[in-house]
Amino acid sequence: MSALRFSDTISAALAEGILVVTIDNAPVNALSADVRAGLMAALDHAEKDGNVAGVVLTGAGNSFIGGADIKEFGKPPVEPHLPDVVSRIEAFAKPVAAAINGVALGGGLEVALACHRRVAAPTTKLGLPEVKLGIVPGAGGTQRLTRLTGVAAAIDMIANGRIIYAVEALKLGIIDGVSGDTLLPDALADIKATNASSLRRTGLLSVPSETLEVIDKAAADILRKARGQRAPAEAVRLVRLAATVSLSEGLTEERRTFIALRDSEEAASLRHVFFAERATGKVEGLEAVAPRKIETIGIVGTGLMGSGIAVSALNGGYRVIGVEQNVEAAAKGRDRIVALLDKAVQSGRLDACGREDRVSRLTVTADMRQLAQADIVIEAVFDDLAVKTELFQRLDTIVHADAILATNTSYLDPDLIAAATARPERVVGLHFFSPAHIMRLLEVVNCKKTAPDVLATALGLAKRLGKLPIVSGVTEGFIGNTIFSAYRREAEYMVEDGAAPQEIDAALEAYGFPMGPFAVFDMAGLEIAWARRKRQAATRDPSARYVVIADRLCEAGRFGQKTGLGWYAYPEGKRTVDPTVTEMIDVARAEKGIVPKPFTADEIVSRLLKAMVVEGDALLSRGIAARASDIDLVMINGYGFPASKGGPMFAAGRR
Repeated sequence: MSALRFSDTISAALAEGILVVTIDNAPVNALSADVRAGLMAALDHAEKDGNVAGVVLTGAGNSFIGGADIKEFGKPPVEPHLPDVVSRIEAFAKPVAAAINGVALGGGLEVALACHRRVAAPTTKLGLPEVKLGIVPGAGGTQRLTRLTGVAAAIDMIANGRIIYAVEALKLGIIDGVSGDTLLPDALADIKATNASSLRRTGLLSVPSETLEVIDKAAADILRKARGQRAPAEAVRLVRLAATVSLSEGLTEERRTFIALRDSEEAASLRHVFFAERATGKVEGLEAVAPRKIETIGIVGTGLMGSGIAVSALNGGYRVIGVEQNVEAAAKGRDRIVALLDKAVQSGRLDACGREDRVSRLTVTADMRQLAQADIVIEAVFDDLAVKTELFQRLDTIVHADAILATNTSYLDPDLIAAATARPERVVGLHFFSPAHIMRLLEVVNCKKTAPDVLATALGLAKRLGKLPIVSGVTEGFIGNTIFSAYRREAEYMVEDGAAPQEIDAALEAYGFPMGPFAVFDMAGLEIAWARRKRQAATRDPSARYVVIADRLCEAGRFGQKTGLGWYAYPEGKRTVDPTVTEMIDVARAEKGIVPKPFTADEIVSRLLKAMVVEGDALLSRGIAARASDIDLVMINGYGFPASKGGPMFAAGRR
């Protein structure tokens, strides 16, 4: 039988009496209006054609269905609506199977859940990640998945937006089988063996029984992490509802909740973040620039930062050459890197074969001449200008002519570092965030003389490392630390004006930050910022406001969690308000004649947000940041700003 076409994106062919329907809407087979209409038309045909005994749904390329069509975000919905398509599949009189050949996310998994049978390729990824956009599944995901997995597992997947592989999906009962190269034949065999008179309709199944204790724990874990976000909490409620009401009632409530959340500020914020991330790869002037080929990455310095960068590079498939000052330091550096890989194995993020593969691509040496093999060298040495310029001068004589040199400096001027080389055009900044193998953010610093293909290579490298690259111009602290410094200053001003550190922390945590600023300072260590302030003392404007409290904490040996004393005390590791700090604050206020005043939580958040936005506006006006959304992404991914608020610029109306 010749191929049938039901829409621009939906085709089908009859195979052994089964209508194989193929979704072809590149790149990820998103559920566009054309896909939805084509699926309905294919079901109409299968229903009427007596030669069709059943239907298999599959996707072209490497996706089954990747989710909603982002082109339709924010636009009025177009019929047929996805819930109608899903309900039609589930109620279909002839057996319908899903041959899941790639990602099945969001609406894609909801379509699969409605099928009577589901077979997936081993590499298939399945999930309902809607909470990451501030919504819940809207086509039965909360009600049907729960009937397969039970309440606790469904809460975990849906309220976390967790994506799983086929093997786990099989264990959870989401799919009926895992198949490799014979996916489609296996799906055909499965559907032919299915009795049309006793189809397993997911929505009619009973929710597996569990203890209330298990369910309550799963729910509590989510609500604790949600920090006030609506979507995860609503996801928990809807999943629990599936166990107590009929499918029809559950679907009605799910759809009502979906629509309410879709129109919420939280969803708007998270959609902003989604599109902002897509925009980061668009850099003016690089549209037609080809990146250089990178196979081997050199890393000078294998301490905390360098070892994290090394693991990121190994995870990205690169060969890594680490360099230390001597043989003993090189051995310790290698041990640090391997220990991080071992930790990944222990946590289940890496298997033994993957570990061995990475170790086989790792060399750590005291011989800097081996960097002649590297296509890019990243320095992760002490953040001192003399140290870094001397290193780059030396590297300039070792690396091959096309090799790129990258500095990981946090505050120093990379233009000065580049000027120390004979070819400053091959120098770029790569500001990793610690721990480098975990933190997603990477500021890519476009120096004054950085060549376009060098910048393009750095961006491509970042993406292969699994990072979110944000291009920054040259300024002290780049985008993130510049804004964070303003945030720190304003927080200290408020302490001097009358707010207690714990009040400020509580207000920010209630707003959605994982930690308030003073808790963060203690965790990072107070001595780093102190050293920077001492370096700046000679050039500081004597008329500018300066808060001495943090300096006095350091002078007293209070460097944060590592010493057990900082802005807080840490008896037995527990963060506790310290009367000594309260007294030091009172003394500093009295010296300046400041009469402390009370602050509401809203006032605290408003002042800190304004400080960030003012600095962000300045960065935009100077061309340091290309987009307000880039600033939002930096603060979300590097400094804990709640994504559900969209970032400081979005929250302040910079849209």
